Amino acid sequence: MRGCGPILVVLALLLMGCGEDANVEEPWVWNLPQGFPVPVVPADNPMTVAKVELGRQLFFDPILSLSRNQSCGSCHEPARAFTDGRALSEGSTGELTRRNSMSLANVAYNATLNWADPNMTRLEEQARGPLFGTEPVELGMGGREVELLDRLRDDPEYAEAFPLAFPNGEAFTVERLLAALASYQRSLISGGSPYDRFIAGDSELSEAARRGLELFFGERFECFHCHGGFNFTQSNRHEGAPDGEAPFHNTGLYNVDGRGAYPERDQGLIEVTGQPEDMGRFRAPTLRNVMVTAPYMHDGSVATIDEALDHYARGGRRISEGPNQGDGRLSIVKSDFVSGFQMTPEEREDLKAFLRSLTDDSFLSVTAP
Repeated sequence: MRGCGPILVVLALLLMGCGEDANVEEPWVWNLPQGFPVPVVPADNPMTVAKVELGRQLFFDPILSLSRNQSCGSCHEPARAFTDGRALSEGSTGELTRRNSMSLANVAYNATLNWADPNMTRLEEQARGPLFGTEPVELGMGGREVELLDRLRDDPEYAEAFPLAFPNGEAFTVERLLAALASYQRSLISGGSPYDRFIAGDSELSEAARRGLELFFGERFECFHCHGGFNFTQSNRHEGAPDGEAPFHNTGLYNVDGRGAYPERDQGLIEVTGQPEDMGRFRAPTLRNVMVTAPYMHDGSVATIDEALDHYARGGRRISEGPNQGDGRLSIVKSDFVSGFQMTPEEREDLKAFLRSLTDDSFLSVTAP
């Protein structure tokens, strides 16, 4: 899985005439699409070419899992915009995660990083959960930090790559492992879709997609209220702007008690804040590449884009039987933006055409080392 990435970085520096005095901390240069601001990067983890390359190697390497058969990329596949096509992901021990795997497209801009935790704002900290968490077990290395570092230290490629990325002090630490993974994830910029080319004036959208664009940004459907801006989400943070918004929304997906309650297994933001009004609130993810990231919602319980459109058109989902039965449209804690709307078959197809125009094929073609 690992290839020759670190060696290529060294050769590139030598070819530049840098020799033994090469600056291995060569800064990462953002190649951002038109209209994209510069992401915020923590001062204690500046982006460098070597660090991003190391993070890329690690992200796709099953050496990070207890079983050595699963990587970060197992639940975040590039061809699915770094999701996995499952309602809930499966960890290295077979245990299922509690929530749907979120896309990592433009994750560098997210004001918060999980479905319903306003306190999780750093990729460096977020990566601890999949690596070392035990509820649920994902990669399964909780309590095995020393073993993991020994694995990496004993690997010939990582024995070279870690000191290259971290030339000062001890290279093999958990903090530096997390820093490299975070740096790679910040580099995952998606902004080359047909919509982006249309906005840049380089190409046209189909008539259907343009009609869908007008519906999306119109007050009748109100999609843009929760999925607006350059990244099609309210959760944005970037240089030159005040601290980004970190809103969470109840979309009427459940109403199991007639008063807006979600199933006990996952009730969203209220689990963090304890505030009744936060029942069922989750972060609105980016809609970039949305047509390849099914199933949808925090629990993957909406299988297709048509089911998602039905949910919002109705103003909340109705579950007729089973333990979660209830009418989400009648929820008293549902967002005011999920009020429902009439949608003709033609409008449905136009809206889907617009959503397809958000698919960035070049981003989906990212390859593992």
